[in-house]
Amino acid sequence: MQFQGTSDYIADKEMMIAVNAAIRLERPLLVKGEPGTGKTELARQVAAALDLDLIEWNIKSTTKAQQGLYEYDAVSRLRDSQLGDARVNDVSNYIRRGKLWQAFTASRKCVLLIDEIDKADIEFPNDLLQELDRMEFHVYETGETIRAAVRPIVIITSNNEKELPDAFLRRCFFHYIRFPDADTLERIVEVHYPGIKQSLVRAALTQFFEIRDVPGLKKKPSTSEALDWIRLLVADDVDPATLRGDARSALPKLHGALLKNEQDVHLFERLAFMARGQGK
Repeated sequence: MQFQGTSDYIADKEMMIAVNAAIRLERPLLVKGEPGTGKTELARQVAAALDLDLIEWNIKSTTKAQQGLYEYDAVSRLRDSQLGDARVNDVSNYIRRGKLWQAFTASRKCVLLIDEIDKADIEFPNDLLQELDRMEFHVYETGETIRAAVRPIVIITSNNEKELPDAFLRRCFFHYIRFPDADTLERIVEVHYPGIKQSLVRAALTQFFEIRDVPGLKKKPSTSEALDWIRLLVADDVDPATLRGDARSALPKLHGALLKNEQDVHLFERLAFMARGQGK
């Protein structure tokens, strides 16, 4: 079982090595990188390339590790008991299976995506250590033990908003998705928009990387934002010649696709004002 990329996803050699090493070691693959660099999409493409089902667990700030295993709905059971419902005699009727339970009991190998684990409480990763390591957990209400008949491929993403515990990191194979260089980003654009005018792509990417390099930028535009921006440039049939020049001399065309907060917009407005004052 080897991941070699797909026609819809540009995966470099290091990424393919990381995915295949995690599969071989049967360890979770922890993927970090800037937002918008394709971490979540990697899991989807691994599932597609290997013809496996994908189970996604999207983590929020309120998510608890227990929810990935199961939840016991005691309130519903109490209500049913008051109504005389015969279902109360079987506690399993009130057990809601979580994403790990689904992955562990899948009839064949699958990909389990735990997306943006750093959004949760700092104890969240530690609370999953044993379950991800042993691929089993105990259901106290029913007395059963859920074991993975076939070990899933676990891919965990993080935007680096919080440091993850050392004990958790020790159990993972790690890969950092570096921001793509101009040539790689050009290939990514071609995958998403085949046949696009190369003159426009080159002019747009030149300005895009100039924008990313502006000192003091609070949020650098990501790969996904570059794709959105180029899509808008194509839709508006923008002349590539109008994109050439110093990115700091004026606000970029359709800058709302690239600059996502007022501080960065004001930064470019100040730079443009200073450039005009210097006669540029």
